[in-house]
Amino acid sequence: MMSLTIKSADECAYDCVSLGEVMLRLDPGDGRIHTTRQFTAWEGGGEYNVSRGLRRCFGLRTAIVTAFADNPVGRLVEDLILQGGLDTRFIQWQKYDGIGREVRNGLNFTERGFGVRGAVGCSDRGHTAVSQLKPGDIDWNELFGRLGSRWFHTGGIFAALSESTPEVAIEAVKVAKENGTMVSYDLNYRPSLWKSFGGLERCREVNREIAQYVDVMIGNEEDFTACLGFEVEGVDENISELPEDSFKRMIGQAVKEFPNFKVTATTLRGAKTASLNDWSALVWHDGEFYQPKRDFVGENILEIFDRVGGGDSFASGLIYGFLKFNDPLEAVSYGCAHGALAMTTPGDTTMASLSEVEKLVCGGGARVDR
Repeated sequence: MMSLTIKSADECAYDCVSLGEVMLRLDPGDGRIHTTRQFTAWEGGGEYNVSRGLRRCFGLRTAIVTAFADNPVGRLVEDLILQGGLDTRFIQWQKYDGIGREVRNGLNFTERGFGVRGAVGCSDRGHTAVSQLKPGDIDWNELFGRLGSRWFHTGGIFAALSESTPEVAIEAVKVAKENGTMVSYDLNYRPSLWKSFGGLERCREVNREIAQYVDVMIGNEEDFTACLGFEVEGVDENISELPEDSFKRMIGQAVKEFPNFKVTATTLRGAKTASLNDWSALVWHDGEFYQPKRDFVGENILEIFDRVGGGDSFASGLIYGFLKFNDPLEAVSYGCAHGALAMTTPGDTTMASLSEVEKLVCGGGARVDR
């Protein structure tokens, strides 16, 4: 089995840097957005959650590249990011106009769901500072060259924010590759984001361009179909069940068309209800498929407290597994366990510890620790 070529920690200031949106997440106190009179505030964002998980759970050196309007809401999100331990020097601050006509910070109202009532997200993210980033705003050569990062992570949510963010993502992955930094990308297809910027056609154009520079491609069956144009046989319109053999054949087509993919990874989720899910994962590396040592299907079905961010925590566990062990079995196992634990607590971001992840990977149960 071939290993990934990853720079040593000694030659880099960071283990992982993420590029993406960070929003203020607001959870309704009574569980429903339209009836609550109070909200709990968290921070969250698809790409950000990955670096935060690597810092808080796995103890690695991480940073976030993003942008905020310089007002109290932006400073609140910054404070939450600082609590997560990420380096914030690459945050771009834009002058606030007083009412949010020119620039603002994103809000994400989120219902967790329960039983037969699915989770609901209501985002308010138009004209955000991060969506206005343009090529040239970030000195990528400084970040990946002089300072150095072993890994760079971004994804399809950031790329879909505006007309300019795809160009920023392309600029970043190109410079990362020039400096020998591993690049991971989570396709994270969101039709609501793309519909104002060319829809599915533009989505595929952008993602197929970025895919040429990606080492580790992450996405589920819908992501690979919508973003890259690969079809998975035997999947209905509700994606109620994923035939693994069909998904594996699709991955074979993807890595043939994009031979730069060194790893592809997907979570395998079967939602029985909003509160009970099958949960596993699948990784392809060097011509072989790997599944976790411990998954949550059948009798071991996973009970969900808050499903948002589970896939991001899978990604951070996956990246940790490669950075620590450079082994696909360890990577998929740590990813699956970390994603499972993240969905047992509120908010987008992980509250798990490394010892809890290691316990789950090794088959530990839910007995009380005293």
